[in-house]
Amino acid sequence: MALTYTDYLKLEAMLELQEPRSKPPEHDEMLFIVIHQVYELWFKLVLHELDKINRDFSGNDLFGAVHSLKRVRTVMKTLVGQLDILETMTPMSFSSFRDRLETASGFQSAQFRELEFALGQKRTDLDFAALYGKDSQGYARLKARLDDRSVIDHFYDFLGHCGATVPTELKQRDVRTSNAPNVDVQREILRLYKSRPEVAILFESMTDFDEGLQEWRYRHVKLVERTIGNKKGTGGSLGVEFLKRSLFQPAFPDLWAIRHEL
Repeated sequence: MALTYTDYLKLEAMLELQEPRSKPPEHDEMLFIVIHQVYELWFKLVLHELDKINRDFSGNDLFGAVHSLKRVRTVMKTLVGQLDILETMTPMSFSSFRDRLETASGFQSAQFRELEFALGQKRTDLDFAALYGKDSQGYARLKARLDDRSVIDHFYDFLGHCGATVPTELKQRDVRTSNAPNVDVQREILRLYKSRPEVAILFESMTDFDEGLQEWRYRHVKLVERTIGNKKGTGGSLGVEFLKRSLFQPAFPDLWAIRHEL
């Protein structure tokens, strides 16, 4: 039998994955489920693209990296647009089925945590084994991301290809630590900005993506605040207050630190 569109995309299985828990069904629970499942699919794609960007950086493929950065920036715009759809659900509508989530929470999204780790925003203060279960795929992926080099580490490789001097302590740093700004790296980036126009395009693409990620974080916080106010998150987190802690924390702080010198 010839391969069909339905078989290739496994549509019948995918369309069986939306299972509202409210009885009788609350109309907007389907919206809530679909939006979050789609988010997870986009997160999967962004991680796929970031892995390619890592290879591009270490392989000195400037234009390959620019292409993928433009793609993930466009994905972030799409994620922000999906919040507009979710905001058509009123707080009262969400409250009508919120208790069906029990302890389930977006805080538990292993893929979004993977995304943070892939960008170098790593955390060792949370018990991920307890959060996801030691035998879960999510825990295995997170542990691999925690122990692996991040986009910023591969970016240092690219800077080296461009003749930049990256401090030895950064190239040999513990990959389990989070990104931090570095004045020596900033000096080299600024020099390349002014001397290599094609590399400046890459830096702007990285900044575009970073801005898009911060925009999504902000819109997500405001959506949650608009919907549940100061209530605690369903997973026991501090809700809005917890989400606010991640605001204005760029993935590429060195690119933001030099804006006033361009």
